[in-house]
Amino acid sequence: MGGSPVCEGPDIVKQFMSKHATFRFYEELNDFLSRGQKKTDIPYPFSGNPAVKDAIEALGVPHTEVDLILVNGTSVTFGYHLADGDRVSIYPVFESLDISTATHLRAKPLREPRFILDVHLGRLARYLRLFGFDSLYENAYEDTEILTIAKSQKRTILTRDVKLLKNRAVTHGYWIRSQKPRKQVVEVIGRFDLSGSIQPFHRCITCNGIVEMVDKETVADRLEPKTLHYFDEFYRCTCCGKIYWKGSHYDHMSAFAESIMKEMAEGR
Repeated sequence: MGGSPVCEGPDIVKQFMSKHATFRFYEELNDFLSRGQKKTDIPYPFSGNPAVKDAIEALGVPHTEVDLILVNGTSVTFGYHLADGDRVSIYPVFESLDISTATHLRAKPLREPRFILDVHLGRLARYLRLFGFDSLYENAYEDTEILTIAKSQKRTILTRDVKLLKNRAVTHGYWIRSQKPRKQVVEVIGRFDLSGSIQPFHRCITCNGIVEMVDKETVADRLEPKTLHYFDEFYRCTCCGKIYWKGSHYDHMSAFAESIMKEMAEGR
């Protein structure tokens, strides 16, 4: 009845998405892009006037990774609304190039390096604690808890979940590239320039509490006879009460810490 229906899908879509911008991502921001989008111009069709932040995250890059946006050669904020024909260049955090006169998009670095890690980064949390860095971790953390704690305690979120970093509530966050814990700790120390702040064995690797030296007599009732006989120097976590001494486990952890620091010094 009434003849065949008219299929207007492609034409309607073409008409609806009548505006276009061109995006280009630089350096490590390409880690978030598909192979065909890396280190090349990316056409971005749109309708209306979307914020550039929304477009960047729609292309896969979390806002926490971006420090500078140039639109047609002029620096803009995340709130800039795209116009037809815009050319958008997106840059990560600059380490050596001076962009002090441009519009920075990331919040200023936190005065003290304090982290909260998602449920996939338990071993990284232990390694960061080994080097003395305040690192909260619970394998039962929900994303909402991480966001709340990060905001209230001024912590940087470390995660392998790109979606988490796209949340508007995140001001300080970093997507861990490597999947191997040893490489992850090197990555974090390098990314946040923490090599000068390393304090091995300053924190409890189990609970993140501060570790302090204690008299042997105060912990003697909690030690095995051989430990009492062979060791005289003891440390205790001020939070969970775990006791540490310089036994074989300490030697293994010291060797690991030294190898990591040597690796960073050699720039590998």
